[in-house]
Amino acid sequence: MDTSKQYCESINLPETLGIRSASELYTKFADEFQGRDTIVISIPENADVDLIFIQLIESSRRQAKADGKTLKLSTPARGSVLKVLERAGLIDSFDQEDTRFWLHKEVTL
Repeated sequence: MDTSKQYCESINLPETLGIRSASELYTKFADEFQGRDTIVISIPENADVDLIFIQLIESSRRQAKADGKTLKLSTPARGSVLKVLERAGLIDSFDQEDTRFWLHKEVTL
């Protein structure tokens, strides 16, 4: 077994996260998943985020899951990330897995 795949990689993202950085971030995530089963991304608290970034994270998370891998956020969504999720109406449609990923909350019924 490749021991490097046992560990996760932490990626610190820049403060501007949107359409202009999407291609670069997509490549970075794909490259990191080549040698790891889990990557944890750290979004700066004062990051400037747009909906394209949220879509990139969602598609990366879903692709990772399909590949048997895991994408995680180091902290719950906050600042502009949380605002974009709210404005887009995404939080209202979150399932348990989405709530755990974006908000780091367990849903109890």
